[in-house]
Parts: sequence; C-alpha cells; structure tokens
Amino acid sequence: METIKLTIDKKLVEVEKGTTILQAAKKIGINIPTLCYMNLGDMNIENKPGGCRVCVVELEGRRNLAPACATDCAEGMVIHTHSIRVLNARKTVVQLILSDHPFDCLICAKSGNCELQSLAHKLGIREIPYQGEQSTYRKDTSPAIIRDVDKCIMCRRCEVMCNEVQTVGVLSAINRGFHAVVAPAFEMNLDHSVCTYCGQCVNVCPTGALTEVDHTNQLINDLADPEKTVIVQTAPAVRAALGEEFGLEAGTLVTGKMASALRELGFDYVFDTDFAADLTIMEEGTELLDRLSKHLAGDKEVKLPILTSCCPAWVKFFEHNYPEMKDIPSTARSPQQMFGSIAKTYFADKIGVDRKKLIVVSIMPCVAKKYECSRDEFKVDGNPDVDYSISTRELAGLIKRANIDFLSLPDEDFDHPMGESTGAAVIFGTTGGVIEAAVRTAYEVYTGKTLKKVDFEELRGLEGLRSATIDFDGLKLNIGIAHGLGNARKLLDEIKAGKSMYHAIEIMACPGGCIGGGGQPYIHGDSSIIKARHKAIYAEDEGKTLRKSHENPDIIKLYEEFLGKPLGEKAHHLLHTHYFDRKKEIFID
Repeated sequence: METIKLTIDKKLVEVEKGTTILQAAKKIGINIPTLCYMNLGDMNIENKPGGCRVCVVELEGRRNLAPACATDCAEGMVIHTHSIRVLNARKTVVQLILSDHPFDCLICAKSGNCELQSLAHKLGIREIPYQGEQSTYRKDTSPAIIRDVDKCIMCRRCEVMCNEVQTVGVLSAINRGFHAVVAPAFEMNLDHSVCTYCGQCVNVCPTGALTEVDHTNQLINDLADPEKTVIVQTAPAVRAALGEEFGLEAGTLVTGKMASALRELGFDYVFDTDFAADLTIMEEGTELLDRLSKHLAGDKEVKLPILTSCCPAWVKFFEHNYPEMKDIPSTARSPQQMFGSIAKTYFADKIGVDRKKLIVVSIMPCVAKKYECSRDEFKVDGNPDVDYSISTRELAGLIKRANIDFLSLPDEDFDHPMGESTGAAVIFGTTGGVIEAAVRTAYEVYTGKTLKKVDFEELRGLEGLRSATIDFDGLKLNIGIAHGLGNARKLLDEIKAGKSMYHAIEIMACPGGCIGGGGQPYIHGDSSIIKARHKAIYAEDEGKTLRKSHENPDIIKLYEEFLGKPLGEKAHHLLHTHYFDRKKEIFID
C-alpha cells in the first residue's frame, strides 16, 4: 500500500494514496464542513462532487482554494482548513446559497435537523448581503413525500441515493443555470413517476426540500374527538431507534417506555405490529410450503422463488419495473395492513365499535407506509384499514410536543389481544429477519420436528446481497436476501433471466431493512448506528419467551375464533392482496 505524507493545520498525517483532503483531515480529528458531500460507509457510496464549495481549504503554493471532498492528497501538501481566507470564502458561499433560499425556518419541517441552518449558525451568518431574484417552484405533495423545491440547494445527494443506491432513477438535475433543480423527468409529480416512496432521499436531503407527509396534527384532532376510538400499532424497528431522539445511545431498546408514552399521548389501545408480523408468518409461511409442495410434486405452473411482500416500497418497485413477475411475490399483506384489517373486523366487533369510528394509526420506521395506507385495495367502502401512518421521527416530535419526560417513563406492556408477539416477529425489523421468522415456523410445520436451535445465523448480516441453504430434514431450501433496491434489482434480473437458484427471497427496500427506513432518526451516513439497531433487534428476540410465530397464543386464538386456518377463505379475503402493472400509470403532467 503506497502512502503519502502531508501537513494539515500544522499536524503531520500519513494516508493511503487516493485519500481526499476531507478524509485525511477527519483521520486526525479535524472537521471540515460540507453540504454536497455524502459518505454512505458500508455501502461504498461516496458522493464528492465538490459543487457547493463549502469544504474549501487553502493549499500552500496553489492560487485558488480547493474543495476538500474532491481533492486528493499529494506528497508534501501543506493545508490550512480555517485560515481567514477560507473562513471568508465559506461564509460567502453559504450567504449566496441562502440568498436563493426561503426564510421560513420557523415553520420548516426540517428546522432543527437542517444542515444548511446548522452551517449558517456555525459560520455566524446574521445577514444576507446579496439581494436579488429568488427561484420559485410549485410544491409537489405525494401520498408520502413532499417536494418543496424552493429549498433545494442542488447538492444532488438525493440524486445519488435514488440512482446509484436504489436504482429507481426518479431524481436528476434538470434545467440549467439559475433554473437548475433536482426533480423527476419533465418536472412530473412524484406520484406520476416510478418513485417507490422508500424515503431514502428524505434521509439524505440536507434541507427541507424533501420531507415526509406529516399526519401528526390529524392525529391530535382524532385523539381529541370523543366520538372516535383511536388505537395504535408500533413496528419492531421503531423501538430500536426512538431512544436516539431523546439522547440515548444508538441501539437502546425503548419498547416499554414507548408503550407508556403512547398511553400518555391518549391512545385508547396500544398494540404491537409484531402481533401482525406473527400473523404474516402464518400466512406467508403456509404459502411458501404450499408452493414448495406443489413444486416438489412436479407442478410446473407453480411460481418460485416466492418473494416476501412486507415492504411497500419494494412492492411498488416491482410493480413499476417487473410487472410481468407480479404473480411471484407472496400475496400476503404487510404486517401493517394485516393489523388494520383484523383491527377493523375482529377487534372492532369485540369492543363494539363501528369501523368508521375506529381510527387505526401505525408508528413506522418507513415513509412508504404512508403511501401503503392510501392504496385502494386496503379500503372497505372508502374506509382505510389503516387510517394513516406516522414515522419514528414524528412520534418523537409528538412526545416532545406533549412535554412528556420520555426517559423517566415506566416500562409498560402492550394491550391484548393484539399486543402479544414472539421473537420471530421482532426480527422483521432488520434485513434477513422476515425470512428467518418464516423458516422457524416453516421448518417445524414441514418436518413435524421441534427446532433445537432457532437462531439461523447464516441468514443474518448486513451485506447487501446474501444467500444461504437451510436443510429442512433433507429438503435443501435455497434462500436469497437483499436490502436496498439496487441489490433487489440484481436478484430480480436473475429471476427474469431464468437463472435464479432460490426457492425463497427476502427483499427490503431500505439499507439495513426497516432499521434504516426513511422515517427513522437521521443518521447522516453513520453505518455504526445501523449496526447498533441491528444488534438491538436480535437482543429483543433473544429475550422473548416465545420465539416462533406459530406459538403465539393470541394468533392461535385468532384462527380458532375468527379466521379458520391459514390460507383459508376468510384469511385470504382479509390478509391477502394482489398487485398491479404500474408501467402504464406513468404520465407527464
């Protein structure tokens, strides 16, 4: 490995050849501010366009300032990262950016989490000396994401995420000069594009140009309405990340405090989406075994591999890009939608409430869940099974708004009958968890034997693409796992080409799975936070008394009292869905 030596702010540093000045400075604890730069760590994605010029530094012997993120180190360089010339240049750059930026910070959805706002504060900017015309664009509101393009600073981080990581290809730079902006082709609305609403663009946007649709005020109104019964479900990944919003270390589980906080907010019943995750395994696992048995019997019409269907962003991705394969994914609804369907039938009957007076709210790590709630197939006479979803970030904001001292709350349990869950349901929150949960149940149902070890380590990890073979007592089950839509595309292309060796594939749209969802607390590319959340999910699984979905007593009771059997007529009607060819839905405004 060839190394070079250079001096940064009077500190000698030795780095590998090809290292940028920004990376070298970070190595010795020197922070250089950035805006357009983005490092996604373990995904090996580093955006270093050098366009914003916020990271400029002074090189002795060089006439002009150099962007630290896009300039490689050279032997003998002498660099100054905070000379008066550098400080003035950065201040001027940010003032110019702000001169074409709205001044509505007090009501901006990203206020307090805006990198431009923080940078302006750090640089001591109190006035904008540059006055002139400001760009104005229309606001684009989709079911899940709001584009407020007046706040776009052309950092193009969303473009890198959408195109290189997720391979969705919705966002790109259009127009030129003063009118340049990042937008869908022909400036079409997001809901007219192939956008999957995964929300990863929201996660990396440094300003309020991309934010999630906010349902918190609607929730407050519903909680205040005495005519409505408001219940809540919480996804497994939320408990592994919510604590970060209250100063807790990443990966701190706050399950009990979260349940307590939701009661403090005024929900009538506090349930767990994990209950519905166990229900999903009963349906999806049975569907897997049904397809496998037909395949082994020589039925050439059976569709394999079966693909998991829990992630709405992934579902929309294949509906747009692979509609000819829409009969391959499992028809099982996501846990969110299964919960809503059961809540507005089985549970509504138990408490004697009309479904239209029952408001079902979900707390999700996901922006796409907002879109999923709005899909017409999940409505009965126009009334949605899940009325709306709020993100982990939004829940944290609500708790703070209600002046609840989260850290001092007692640990409480979920309500019943839709609050009981197993460890198999908890691991839905991370990549590999859904298929591991399915294997735990499918193995025992298929073989009739009890699993001696429920931890399938070979299915775990954070690599973008993984594979494993599980021995079902002589039947070799080939499993593929992908997280991130770019990785999903690789597996789908194999299936399309007839080259897939898998019987079952788990796909999650977001890097890391739901723990890295578009609605989670912002991590700014810190992969160690994803790893900590991942570890927390498995820790909660290990702490559960029951760790296999088919052992959940409330799930057993649900089938006995109401559903009948997995894949039965009522279960099929309430817990399964169908998919659409969305290629023909794309049009230009």
